[in-house]
Amino acid sequence: LEHSLCPSNMPKFRTVKRVMLRPPAHWVGDGFHVFPVFSDLAFKEDLSPLLMFDYAAPKKFDSNVGRPKGVGQHPHRGFETVTIAFEGEVEHGDNKGNSGVIGSGDVQWMTAGRGIVHEEYHSKKFSKDGGTFEMCQLWVNLPKKYKMTKPRYQPILNDQIPTVTLPFEEPAEEKALATVRLIAGELNNIKGAAKTFSPVQMWDVILPHASVEVDIPFPSDHNCIIFVRRGGVKIYSDDERTSTLGPQDIALMHLDGSNNLRIKVEQQDTRLLIMGGEPLDEPIAAHGPFVMNSHDEIRQAMKDYSSGKF
Repeated sequence: LEHSLCPSNMPKFRTVKRVMLRPPAHWVGDGFHVFPVFSDLAFKEDLSPLLMFDYAAPKKFDSNVGRPKGVGQHPHRGFETVTIAFEGEVEHGDNKGNSGVIGSGDVQWMTAGRGIVHEEYHSKKFSKDGGTFEMCQLWVNLPKKYKMTKPRYQPILNDQIPTVTLPFEEPAEEKALATVRLIAGELNNIKGAAKTFSPVQMWDVILPHASVEVDIPFPSDHNCIIFVRRGGVKIYSDDERTSTLGPQDIALMHLDGSNNLRIKVEQQDTRLLIMGGEPLDEPIAAHGPFVMNSHDEIRQAMKDYSSGKF
């Protein structure tokens, strides 16, 4: 992105607001050993419309002839879950009749809306064969007017996700400084694969070369979080400070009017998730698997679930 396109009073680069280092991991069910990446910022307005982010780093699982490992039936209301499989396979089933398996590079975008009961586990094939498992799950908030929308399920296969290379003038992927898989959002007038209820950016970014600087455009009015899945980067702030991030670290960026991220790649084959969206600017009431706008709505969700209305 040419700096001359920016007004003179706009920062050249988006500034880092806070760096959060890799938190301790914990088990979700018996199949997902995850880092709760957003830590104390989960369910806070700073990340809106994102709510929570669990990342399961590559982990070897032995062949398992019993029940597939995972999380049994549980409810959700008022938001969406986005599951990205990097390695291994995740199987899903819900009480609306949806089921499916996602594998390497695939995404499952589930809208809980007014209520859904589902379960997630290692696929039967992965359980039988064993192997390395790596995935993540993000929770994306729904605007108040869509919280009680009808549940839906978007299975997005790897080859359905468009890619954009950076810089834009270098179309050859083998020469690109970065390749961006557009799970959701928009970059260089190309739209991401997922349908969303508010503007959401979710980009899987591949940085093959070490010691290069990459400028990445990002909407100036959207919250922005940079997560290092593998490798390492330095992020430049407009005041010439740099912030160094390693595996499972994140940087929360300031809403400072800039529409450009500048990143120096520290390690070959670095992988990032760059994500965020337009802040909803609505109250967040969260309790367990329910995210609404008030505690009264949370109580109603619990009542509806216990009376079998999901």
